[in-house]
Amino acid sequence: MTAVVSRSVLADQVREHLLAGIVSGRYPPHSRIVETQVARELGTSQAPVREALRGLQAIGVVDISPFRGARVRRPGRREILEAYAVRVALETMAARLAIPRLSDAEIDELDTYRSDMDRAAEAGDGHAVSEADARLHSRIVELSGNRTLERTWLSLQPHSRTYLSFIVPGANPTWSAHLHAPILDAIRRRDVDAAVAALEAHFSEAAENMAGRWPDDDGEPEAPTDEAREIERTRTAAGAR
Repeated sequence: MTAVVSRSVLADQVREHLLAGIVSGRYPPHSRIVETQVARELGTSQAPVREALRGLQAIGVVDISPFRGARVRRPGRREILEAYAVRVALETMAARLAIPRLSDAEIDELDTYRSDMDRAAEAGDGHAVSEADARLHSRIVELSGNRTLERTWLSLQPHSRTYLSFIVPGANPTWSAHLHAPILDAIRRRDVDAAVAALEAHFSEAAENMAGRWPDDDGEPEAPTDEAREIERTRTAAGAR
């Protein structure tokens, strides 16, 4: 039993290592992840690597096929926009739970991510903007205190970060950084409804931007999907309240 538990823990560690590599762009979409190479790099056998890859396949991050092995998936635009629609529901819930319990120090911490994004945007560093962006959203979810919500949100991370940062043509780090200002201003005021409205507006704009720039399989942009329109309707309804 101990050996089985130890292998499971090791597989989880390998999975997190590979997921970090995918999110950072070390393994771009369509690239192959070679079991033997990863095992050699991490000083382990292939068994936990294989188990880790199956875990990544289960959350839609890699494809595993006979004779071709594991490759990083490039999700379709519809899949990413569906993830956006779920994220707005999760993160507005997180904001409602987190804001009433935030300390002044935690609000200051969240605001440091705004500064990090602004500095990175001025330097034209889209990767650093993405990293600060992810830390901000992750911390809001963490501060909600709802672990089920957090686990669900984490399952969407690959679709939320990797492709937006490294693949979407014409990504603008300054636009992305400034998109967060209304969220943080509302949190600073401890205005829950304003923070929720700002998050809905954030995802509405991000979804619209993504829908216009993310190419489909033949490389041509399509019109916004039903998911993008639903986010926009949610934003409009929130503004009317």
